[in-house]
Amino acid sequence: MTTEATRVLVVDDNDDTRELVADLLGARGYATDIAPDATSALAIAETRAPAAVVVDIGLPDLDGYELARRLRALPGLERVCIIAVTGHASEAHKRSSAAAGIDVHMVKPVKFADLVAEIAVRLSAARLSADTADTRKS
Repeated sequence: MTTEATRVLVVDDNDDTRELVADLLGARGYATDIAPDATSALAIAETRAPAAVVVDIGLPDLDGYELARRLRALPGLERVCIIAVTGHASEAHKRSSAAAGIDVHMVKPVKFADLVAEIAVRLSAARLSADTADTRKS
């Protein structure tokens, strides 16, 4: 059974890539939403509050960097896990990802097991951090 804490939004303008990543994540127990562009991703994120977003940098409307900035500006998504899966491999691209608030910059081709591991580690760390904060409030 999946929960909202395991919802992943997959954003890629390539139909096959987007569907494949979503299907594979779904097979691993994640609830998935898909978007072909940044505008659609923002609309979905506002209503579905993903725990993680897998995003391509080269999107047709806004690039993945701007999408990351806008996602982090949405109430409740300030700490959403954002993973870029992209063909942009230079150190400058990696710095741009970090500056935009992207947590992980993975260069294509990406092994699916590595992507799943990054998502799992990041979400586990986020849950632990939230649990620690809740304990301190009590």
